Amino acid sequence: MSLSQAAILAPAPQVGRYLFFSVRDAAADAPVLREGLTRLADLADGKQVLVGLGPELLQALGAQVPGLHQLAPIARHGVQVPSTPTALCCWLRGSDQGVLVQLTRQLEKTLAPAFQLDQLIDGFRYGQGPNGHGLDLTGFEDGTENPGGDAAREAALVAEGGPGLAGASFMAVQQWLHDLDTFDAMATAAQDLTFGRRRSNNEPLEDAPPTAHIKRVEQESVEPPAFVLRRSMPWAQGQRAGLVFVAFGKSFDAFEALLNRMTGQDDGVTDALFHISTPMTGAFFWCPPLRDGRLDLRVLGL
Repeated sequence: MSLSQAAILAPAPQVGRYLFFSVRDAAADAPVLREGLTRLADLADGKQVLVGLGPELLQALGAQVPGLHQLAPIARHGVQVPSTPTALCCWLRGSDQGVLVQLTRQLEKTLAPAFQLDQLIDGFRYGQGPNGHGLDLTGFEDGTENPGGDAAREAALVAEGGPGLAGASFMAVQQWLHDLDTFDAMATAAQDLTFGRRRSNNEPLEDAPPTAHIKRVEQESVEPPAFVLRRSMPWAQGQRAGLVFVAFGKSFDAFEALLNRMTGQDDGVTDALFHISTPMTGAFFWCPPLRDGRLDLRVLGL
């Protein structure tokens, strides 16, 4: 039986919902938090409900997970990447939006009075690219460079660490807001150069500039190679739309290396993606493993 939450390695669902919870001020004492998490452990199966715990939640519980820390904000070279830490993230997955609505209500009741729901983002799968992955709302395939099979497990899951740690994963979540009007006004060639691929067939461009997205996030371009497993989904609300970027890793090292490349921390060259999309949020989470089909929260003393 796998120790990891199944949603990590599974393809993106037809519909998804991201719930972000904070700790209620009146329930900040460890016993109340532990009660809420114990009830959550019984409900979350790791497949329909994936759970990620934020650094400040573990700190409030007096627990530590090696490698877990907050995302550092970046403001350099004309781009800004915010850090918006929160205590708890639940990624709901399925094929029926109504089921996720009802599951949200159940989770809110399960986590009360310790936690309160601060943000909710509905995601969805859009189309299908040449390699079978879903599309970003720009029409480009998302997740082309994802590792598969054993390589995906190697990239996304903690292999060692003992009971309560092996099988876990570290999750980075960012909500990006696309400027689709600006993108649509660009010539097709300029759109392709932004990503470094042809939207029509997903083939890399030989003459892609160093600012092209695929040039900035080439996983083999850093040492050691920075492999992550992407599980992103488009989102839309009213006239605003974009991408909920989700990356799983055996640590945050690979994600941070790629983010540094995107923001030009090493060479001053920034990703052209920032011209048509802006990160609104960003947070790091630890996704605990499973034990007998239930969240394994032994490192929290549960």
